[in-house]
Amino acid sequence: MNAAVSLPITGRCYCGAVTLTATRAPQAVAYCHCVDCRRVTGAPVSAFAAFDEAAVTFAPDEGRNVSANSGVSRSFCASCGSPLASRFDYLPGQVYVPVGLLDQASELVPQIHSYDSQRLPWLHIEDSAERFARSSRSRLADHGEERGTAASGRA
Repeated sequence: MNAAVSLPITGRCYCGAVTLTATRAPQAVAYCHCVDCRRVTGAPVSAFAAFDEAAVTFAPDEGRNVSANSGVSRSFCASCGSPLASRFDYLPGQVYVPVGLLDQASELVPQIHSYDSQRLPWLHIEDSAERFARSSRSRLADHGEERGTAASGRA
């Protein structure tokens, strides 16, 4: 994992109305190529840091919550609309924060590509990160269990 990341990890939304602080390093950092994540971020690929949710605080709050898909909750800044966090019922105890919000983004190197089968054909990321054709939830749940979260590992 990103062993040398500076703590605490800090970040903010585009307008600065919401800030966040993580007191522990992320359990995993991953790219996601799925259509949902591309739509949420507006980017050709998303990059998220998976944290133990007990280690992350949002101030003044986590913004506006939206749940367009069963089992998935995403929050956005109520002022500027920046995506702030995602939570997945099948990965309990974890919160996924877009890497682009974080001040230490350059230190958070993704180790996983989720939904590589949905990667846009013109997007080529040459790295040694592990690639999953579909969901990497079993691997992400393993990271949660390694750090003591209550991840169930359902795949």
